[in-house]
Amino acid sequence: MAVVRDAQLGLRAVELGATLLQLRDPTASVRVLEREATRLIAEVAVPVVVNARADLALAVGAAGVHLPEADIPVAAARRLLGDDRLVGRSVHSVPAAVEAEAQAADYVVFGPVFASSTHPGQAPTGLESLRQLARAVSIPVLAIGGVDAARAIACADAGAAGFAAIGYFGGR
Repeated sequence: MAVVRDAQLGLRAVELGATLLQLRDPTASVRVLEREATRLIAEVAVPVVVNARADLALAVGAAGVHLPEADIPVAAARRLLGDDRLVGRSVHSVPAAVEAEAQAADYVVFGPVFASSTHPGQAPTGLESLRQLARAVSIPVLAIGGVDAARAIACADAGAAGFAAIGYFGGR
């Protein structure tokens, strides 16, 4: 999953192999996010999820929403979006992942597994924590934080179904 702040970065991420896009720009207005999401949905053949805005995801016809851990409950987003759209959750612990799965999340993003320039000062969780979390849930777990090509393989070996990244796909 490529985490992108606009449609241009999303288009480039798809060219680089991204199979899922998360539109995330906490500084953008809802109007700007709506414009960027609409463009992405029209121009890419991969699912697009909108960060933290289930209402916007529904309004633009996105594939779903990605919820930060401190956001609304997965169950609330699921009620709004129904069963046909994706609901993902960022998590930082096994209990949070188990709760997200119990509330019908389609996937969780866990990390930072490695040190990351986008989360300076946040201690990496490591591969063993990723392994434990992946074993605790049956839904896909995506690793995030400092993932590059070699580390993506190590994350898969630890049980991750894939990875989410900003820098890997050219974002910042």
